[in-house]
Amino acid sequence: MSASAAVYRPRNPQSSDFYRCVEDHFETFVQVYEERFERPYGFWRPYLQKVIYRYLDCGGLHHGFARVKCRDCHHEYLLAFSCKRRHFCPSCHQKRVVEFGEWLCSHVLKKVPHWHFVFSIPKILRRYFPYERNLLSDLSRCAWESLKLFLQEAVPEKNPIPGAVIAIQTFGDLLGFNRHCHVLVTDGCFYGRGMFRVAPPLEMKKLEAIFRHKVFKMLPVRGRITKDLIAMLSNWRHSGFQVFCGNRLGPEDETDMENLSRNIIQVSFLHKRMTCLPD
Repeated sequence: MSASAAVYRPRNPQSSDFYRCVEDHFETFVQVYEERFERPYGFWRPYLQKVIYRYLDCGGLHHGFARVKCRDCHHEYLLAFSCKRRHFCPSCHQKRVVEFGEWLCSHVLKKVPHWHFVFSIPKILRRYFPYERNLLSDLSRCAWESLKLFLQEAVPEKNPIPGAVIAIQTFGDLLGFNRHCHVLVTDGCFYGRGMFRVAPPLEMKKLEAIFRHKVFKMLPVRGRITKDLIAMLSNWRHSGFQVFCGNRLGPEDETDMENLSRNIIQVSFLHKRMTCLPD
């Protein structure tokens, strides 16, 4: 007997606590944003309103649908259009996460060892980023240049080039605005005609020092911090800069590599982890 096909069960986003919270309180949130939230989180961006309204229409048949029909048995059903928004819609972003992980492992990453790095900065410097989002790309560039310099110095070959994929995340515990970079980088460098050489063990403190130097060089150029602040931070026992290095993944660790590829653009929060408090 042939296996029975799975039954299509359309999702019902309107029933989630998150959806009801957004639907009930978004208009009030917009009205009080300037007074209560603009100073700590930056100015209101009109694009956010478009994201919210697209999310509220996501998965609703009355906002458009596709009719899916089987050529053999002629069974059909209606598939509601999705908003295709990143991060804010957990359902649409989760699909993007899965597709990104598969694409990265299939078409981008080479069959060489990789490391997972996380670069983060002190809390005292995070306050500048909500007001100038272009600084996020500069922070990403600082992380890449630090790793590139570090690996090129470690590999004794002519014109060695490492490979890396970098994703910026701006959320942390309790959805706080925490700016940091997730990096998936080769454990070594490519050289010559497709040759690869593994790097010796990395010294995190030296890499952290290079990253700190790059950030201290970038922010004054953008007019965000002064030399006095740099001098003060340089004298701190714990600078607040941190470089985390995860487990090394070999070419044979395909499942772990795909999971890690998904993790660097992970969903900000999940429906199942949210509970509605009526009061």
